[in-house]
Amino acid sequence: MTTSLVSVIIPTYQHADELPGCLESLFSQTISPSEIIVVNDGSTDHTKEILQPYEARGVRVINQQNQGAPSARNRGFDTSTGEFVLFCDADVVLRPDALEKMLQTLEAHPKTSYAYSSFQFGFKTFTLWPFDAEKLRRMPYIHTSSLIRREYFPRFDESLKRLQDWDLFLTLLEQGHEGVWVPEILFTVKARKNGMSEWLPSFIYKIPWPVLGYTPKAVRKYRQAESIIRQKHHLGGTIDS
Repeated sequence: MTTSLVSVIIPTYQHADELPGCLESLFSQTISPSEIIVVNDGSTDHTKEILQPYEARGVRVINQQNQGAPSARNRGFDTSTGEFVLFCDADVVLRPDALEKMLQTLEAHPKTSYAYSSFQFGFKTFTLWPFDAEKLRRMPYIHTSSLIRREYFPRFDESLKRLQDWDLFLTLLEQGHEGVWVPEILFTVKARKNGMSEWLPSFIYKIPWPVLGYTPKAVRKYRQAESIIRQKHHLGGTIDS
């Protein structure tokens, strides 16, 4: 079954080995997306070679110089046409009925702007909960791979290097748009060094870095992004506080 409603946008950088799993999971959906757009953000691995046979299967490929995931997502959105948009990272593998479940949930809740679900990250299950605005202000619990109504998408902030998804959903919240939870695990994120993140926020803040006398670069980048986002959205405290 194919629907003209859903555009899937995949930003990718150095994810050649993960792309086939992601793309095959999209071709296996019970409701096929109307278009799959891959934005190759300046990869220097064999991403282009991996994508060639998929172009023959209808995947649209956009190549750009490395500008970061937010830029790649925005560029993919600008060329898309779907009424609903799913930003699917290259290290994500969707359950065959993922699009169908999220689309059905949005159609059943017409006042909501996006649908999100629980997910698996490596061996860890992230079981989420119904939309909670206060919790969202405290922590980034909604994954980027959510189905968003096109008319409400505010664009990703291209100045942010981390936590862009949190910023996006906070922006939607400020504009009066809320999400709806699909209480199922609809996708798996492959744990890898350069994937979704080898440093999850909940892990970062459990380690007393100042006491240890050294803060890893990845942690510093998260703290910097968090500080920018908290100032931008007038939030207090820290993640998980």
